[in-house]
Amino acid sequence: MRRPILAWLAAASLLAACASAPSNFTYTVPQQPEAASGLTAKPGWATTRFAVAAANPLATDAGYQVLKAGGSAVDAAIAVQMVLTLVEPQSSGIGGGTFLLHFDGREVEAFDGRETAPAAADERLFLGADGKPLAFYDAVVGGRSVGVPGTVRVLEMAHRQHGKLPWAALFQPAIALAENGFRVSPRLNTILKSDAHLAKDPTARAYFFQPGGEPVAVGSTLRNPELAAVLRRIANEGSRALYEGDIAQAIVDKVQRHPTNPGKLSLADLAGYQPKKRAPICHDYGARGRDYRICGFPPPSSGAIAVGQILGVLGRTNAATLPLDQGLPSADWLHLYTEAARLAFADRGQYLGDPDFVQPPAGSWTSLLDPAYLAARARLIGGQSMKTAQPGTPGQSTSRYAPAPEQVEHGTSHISIVDAFGNAVAMTTTIEDQFGARQMVRGFLLNNELTDFSFAPADAQGRPIANRVQPGKRPRSSMAPTLVFDKASGQLLASAGSPGGALIIHYTAKTLYGMLNWGLNAQQAIDLPNFGSTNGPTLLEQRRFAPSVVQALQARGHEIREMDMTSGLQAIQRTPDGWFGGADPRREGIVMGD
Repeated sequence: MRRPILAWLAAASLLAACASAPSNFTYTVPQQPEAASGLTAKPGWATTRFAVAAANPLATDAGYQVLKAGGSAVDAAIAVQMVLTLVEPQSSGIGGGTFLLHFDGREVEAFDGRETAPAAADERLFLGADGKPLAFYDAVVGGRSVGVPGTVRVLEMAHRQHGKLPWAALFQPAIALAENGFRVSPRLNTILKSDAHLAKDPTARAYFFQPGGEPVAVGSTLRNPELAAVLRRIANEGSRALYEGDIAQAIVDKVQRHPTNPGKLSLADLAGYQPKKRAPICHDYGARGRDYRICGFPPPSSGAIAVGQILGVLGRTNAATLPLDQGLPSADWLHLYTEAARLAFADRGQYLGDPDFVQPPAGSWTSLLDPAYLAARARLIGGQSMKTAQPGTPGQSTSRYAPAPEQVEHGTSHISIVDAFGNAVAMTTTIEDQFGARQMVRGFLLNNELTDFSFAPADAQGRPIANRVQPGKRPRSSMAPTLVFDKASGQLLASAGSPGGALIIHYTAKTLYGMLNWGLNAQQAIDLPNFGSTNGPTLLEQRRFAPSVVQALQARGHEIREMDMTSGLQAIQRTPDGWFGGADPRREGIVMGD
């Protein structure tokens, strides 16, 4: 049965649906999200035949309606993404990029829609006149940080292979909501209040802010006819409507003509963008007497490798003997986890980058997940924190690259879907920082994805950094869309992922560990407090751990930083009766299905 939207939808009059596309799918606008904010407990949702989990109730509902009309998981993902462009513009959209992991009942495919650096960009893109790296927001805000967007092209590629409903029909929900209006959610309002840069763009200011400078109010109706017109063009003409012609020219003009921070994006960059299919990264994992196969996205994402390394190193310690302590991870377990994380992030900074530009260690990315290598890394964990780990040498390889310095990563949204035909999607999608480059064109925001490159192209000794800027290169990502299988039967068991910049790796690893090792359901695993390390301090979600846990970690040499860790996890897992989905209480997402 269809699960109700519960407290996340308020009673409101239905808006008129847009005209039907030539298919059996006709979208009906649902009731709109009610005013709510903060941490909201969520029950988890049980379904029988299919399920969709996304970061906003309107986006989830669009995917649900597509699945109910006989659409595939890819069809639903397209409808969800287009609605997210409208209702969650701070996180993803048609101006950004996407990693889509797909299972068709036989094989896993990785569709790479990551943004690329313009042909005119070079490794000095984020260096100032003094030769030093720019401050983060000096790089982000404006045209300099905008990469060639990939989301629409990669979704078109996936739809050609796995779509069931007509391409144009999948744009109905977003077009209807953009034309008739949607209720501003608490999260969008909160982020607008906190952002210091979006209102600098006159187009964005006119759309997102009231004449007095206050952001659009929670519950107010926001319409976006310009976006509706763009989406209608893409629906009718395909991706070329975005990548060629007047819309492409508007994007290029916005980037190149920024008054203080122009960028290098060109019409040729847009017209020439190509998504790619890559081989997924899969590895074996055992927990509680069962063998799993975990598949994720390969480079240019670091997510699957880092998650696999953390889980693999943990599996070679006594972590499995440490249960939850009153429902929470213990200090002893957190010590092991964050040490494993330091080791994984050290390798991430040393080796990972766009595989079309960067050679993997020992000739294969799977060398970083080799059992003997992970066992050797696990032996480095002692009773005291190593504080900062050094990269390893998988396969006795030597690297000509310098370790990348740590820098800020933000943003993103995650979608998990299983359809009634045996297909599944785990899709993580982004414009990078909140509101991207803070540049709005034709009703949508442009990404700042180029700031995922290392600002410094080399170290003090002149050794190049693997993730430096190069023309046509895809920046390294932390996105970790994940599919979990039973190793013996090959049966799909779960789809999961999260937004959160570099911390995506920890949010995803936490959820997988909770489900596979501690036997939690998807919602319980998502609800666990967040934690991690990016090879520096030990990070703990504020107000979620007892002082005794903090003190025990400090006694082991950990430098503790308690902070907001706002994941946006979505997960769907197989049950004996069908599926069970969970959505992060820290954001507005829900799960729907029949």
